[in-house]
Amino acid sequence: MSDWFEFSWEAFFAILITATGIYLVVILMTRLCGKRSFSKMSSFDFAMTVAIGSIIASTILSKSVSLMDGIVGTVAVYLLQIFAAFIRRSDTVKKVMDNEPLLLMDGSLILEDNLKKSRVAKSDLRAKLREANVVELSEVKAVVFETTGDISVLHKAHDRPVEDFLLEDVARS
Repeated sequence: MSDWFEFSWEAFFAILITATGIYLVVILMTRLCGKRSFSKMSSFDFAMTVAIGSIIASTILSKSVSLMDGIVGTVAVYLLQIFAAFIRRSDTVKKVMDNEPLLLMDGSLILEDNLKKSRVAKSDLRAKLREANVVELSEVKAVVFETTGDISVLHKAHDRPVEDFLLEDVARS
């Protein structure tokens, strides 16, 4: 426990150098691979974010992980992300890798089974409806639980239908 309070200039400068190095590598790789690396598009994008965070923390704070180990790990995770994005162009692979958006409300009808399936509580649904400025359920055209975990609310506007394209890949049950 006394180790917690020890200070060493050598460790201080090692952490500064390692933090700077891994930080620059993450910026460089994000510039090369694109912002999609940290988007909330799928479970694989989430895994990317968590993996990079873990690599950064381990590289900076662990004496057993060198800067070069962190750089190799970072580049490997970015390359895996690029590969995953490439193979997800196939509909078959996409179905295996990604969650499917799920309809939570069809008009003013709350789809109870879909709420259970997605583990979304009615209180969370109500909160999202309020956040979307819904004051009457009759204003709702559809509510979708997105692949990212976000909830989208589509409003009725002048009784116009929602284009099929917007609900094309949304599971109804």
